[in-house]
Amino acid sequence: MTSRLLAVCVAIAAVLAPRDGNLSIATVLDALDRVHPLHESSISPDGRRVAWVEDLSPDGGTSAIYVRDVQKSDARAGAPRRLTAANDGGPHRERALAWSPDGQTLAFLSDAAAPPQLQLYVADVNSGTARRVTSVTGQLAHPSWAPDGRQIAVLFVSGSTQETGALVAYKPDAGVVGEVVEEQRIAIADLAGGIREVSPPNLYIYDYDWAPDGHAFAAEAVEGSGTNNYWIAQLYVIRGDTGTATSIWKPPLQLAGPRWSPDGRSIAVIHGIMSDEGAIGGDIYVVPATGGAARNITPNLDGSARSLMWRSDGRIVFNEYVDGSSALVTVAASGGPRTTVWSAAAQIADVSIAAPGDAAAAVVHSFAHAPEVFAGPVGHWTAQTSTNASVTAMWGDGRSLHWTSDKYKVQGWLLYPANFDPAKKYPLVVSVHGGPSSANYPSWPARWNAVLPSQGYFLLLPNPRGSYGAGEAFTQANVNDFGYGDMRDIDGGVDAAIEAAPIDPNRVGIIGWSYGGYMTMWAVTQSTRFRAAVAGAGIANWQSYYGQNRIDTWMLPFFGASVYDKPEAYSRSSPITFIKKARTPTLVLHGDRDSEVPTPQGYEFWHALKALNVPTELVIYPEEGHAIAKPEHQRDIEERLIAWFDRYLTPQSPR
Repeated sequence: MTSRLLAVCVAIAAVLAPRDGNLSIATVLDALDRVHPLHESSISPDGRRVAWVEDLSPDGGTSAIYVRDVQKSDARAGAPRRLTAANDGGPHRERALAWSPDGQTLAFLSDAAAPPQLQLYVADVNSGTARRVTSVTGQLAHPSWAPDGRQIAVLFVSGSTQETGALVAYKPDAGVVGEVVEEQRIAIADLAGGIREVSPPNLYIYDYDWAPDGHAFAAEAVEGSGTNNYWIAQLYVIRGDTGTATSIWKPPLQLAGPRWSPDGRSIAVIHGIMSDEGAIGGDIYVVPATGGAARNITPNLDGSARSLMWRSDGRIVFNEYVDGSSALVTVAASGGPRTTVWSAAAQIADVSIAAPGDAAAAVVHSFAHAPEVFAGPVGHWTAQTSTNASVTAMWGDGRSLHWTSDKYKVQGWLLYPANFDPAKKYPLVVSVHGGPSSANYPSWPARWNAVLPSQGYFLLLPNPRGSYGAGEAFTQANVNDFGYGDMRDIDGGVDAAIEAAPIDPNRVGIIGWSYGGYMTMWAVTQSTRFRAAVAGAGIANWQSYYGQNRIDTWMLPFFGASVYDKPEAYSRSSPITFIKKARTPTLVLHGDRDSEVPTPQGYEFWHALKALNVPTELVIYPEEGHAIAKPEHQRDIEERLIAWFDRYLTPQSPR
C-alpha cells in the first residue's frame, strides 16, 4: 500500500469512527436514511379522510400512498391503508394525489404497469381497487379532477423520456442545439379511456387550476422552453373546448400557484421575485378572470406567502413563512385584516384544505421532530402518522437569532452541537441556503445541516437579505447587489452567534450549494475570517456563467439586464474578479450534468485556487444534475466535507 493511499484510508477511518462522544458519521448517515420523507398530504373535500405519499427509498425512487380517516387525537388508533396500482406486491413510484369532488376516489400516478413509466390511475378509497386510465408515452404530472368529477386534467409532455425541471441531469446535446423543445401541456383524460391535449403546443404550463364551471383553466405558462423561461411566465386563461389561450396578466416579476375563486370571478396568485421555479414566496395578488388590473391584497406582508387555497366562503388561506415561523393565515379576497389561525417554529409543507375550509392537512416537522402528517380542524390538527416516531435528533437545540445589519433586522438559526458542553469552545460552520430566493427553515435537518452538528460543530443557518420570511422588500433587497449586502448580513450573523454561544472565532467555516455555493466562493475572496470552505455547484464567474447555463432568464430580474448590456454588474459580483485575495482552503463539488450551474464554474474556481497555491480539491459526480440524487454520492459528499472541516478547523490548524 502506498503512503498516499494509506493516508487517505487513515483520514476516512477517522471520519467514520466515533469522536468526542458523538455518533460516528456512518451511524448518523444510516439514521438519516431511515427517516421516511412524507409529502403530498391531501385532505378529502369533506375533511373526513387524509392521504399522503411516503418515500420508501433514500433516493425517492420508490414510494407508497396511504389513506386514513382523520383521527382526532391518537394517530395510532387505526392503521392507515395503502392504496396501490401494483399487483406484484413490490415497491413502485406512486405519487401525485388528487381527490375526486365527492371524496370517494383518489387519482394518482404509478409506474406499476409495464413498461415502467408513470401512468394515471384512479382508486376507490373504500375498496382500494385501482384502475388504469392512461397508456401514454411521456411525462405525466399534477392530476386534477374536473369540478363535475367526470374528467381528470394532467400536465403532459408527450414522448418525453426525461423528467421535467432544471434539477435533473440534463440530456447531453447532440446535433443542432435548441431545435427540439418539449412542451408541457394541459391534457384531459376521460375516465372511460383516452386523453387529449388541450393547451396550445407553443405554451409550457407550469401550474394550472380548473375554473369552477369546468370550461376553462387558469394557467401559469410561457412560450418556449419551460426549463429556461419560468421567470417570464404569464397568467393565462385557457379554454377547455377550443384550447384558446389568453394572457390576462404579464407580471412585473414572477408568479406561482394560480387558483381560481369559487365564484369564478377572479384568480389568485403569489407574486414576487423568485429565483427557482417551485421555490415560492411573495405577496398574494388577485386578478379578474376576464382580465384587468392585478391587485396586491397582502401589502406590507411581514413574511412571504408560500402557497394559497380558496375556502368556499371566498376567503383565502395561505401558508406564510415569517421571522422564522410558519403560519396559516386567512384574508378576504378584497384584502384587509389578516387572521393567523396557526403558527409554530416549524416547517409546514404540502398544505391542503377541505372544501368548506374548516379542516386542513400538512406535513409538519422541526429541528426536534422528524416529518409527520397532521390533519384536522384548521389550527387544531393532530398527528395522523407516527412513521418517524422512533427517530431522534442527533444534534442539539435550534435557537432563533436576530441581529441588525445596515437598516435590516436579520433572522437566522443557530443549531447546537450534539452533547453540548457550555464549558467548551466549539467550531462554527455557516450554511448558506440556495436561491437566493429561499430560506433556512426550522425543519428536520438534512445532509450537512444534520451531519455537522452531529459531529461537534455549531451550525449557523442565516436568512440574509434576498431570503423569504421578512417581506417582499427584504427578498428584493439583493437586486443589483449580489454578494455585498447579503455578505454583510452573514458576517453579522457570525458575530451574533459568537456572542450567543461558546464558539471559537478562529475556527469558523462556510458551506453552501448553488447560490449558497456562490456565496461560499464569494466569502473566501472577500474575507479571511473563514478558515475552511466547501462550495457546491457555485457560480465563480457571472459573466461566463450567463453563456453556459440553461436558465439564463433567471438573472434578468436580479441584474436588470443581460450580461451583454450590463457586463460591469456581472463582473462586480463575480468571485473570480477578486480571486487573488483568496486564502481559504476550499473543497469544490459539482455534478457533471448540471444545467443550472454548469460544471465549468467549478473547474474555473478550482483552477484559479490551484494556480494561487490555495489548498483546494475538485470532486465531480458522474451523471448528476444540480441536485445530487444518488445516495452513494450524497454519502461521499458528507464524508468529504467533515474530513475537510476537521482538517482545517482543528485548534492547531495554521491560518
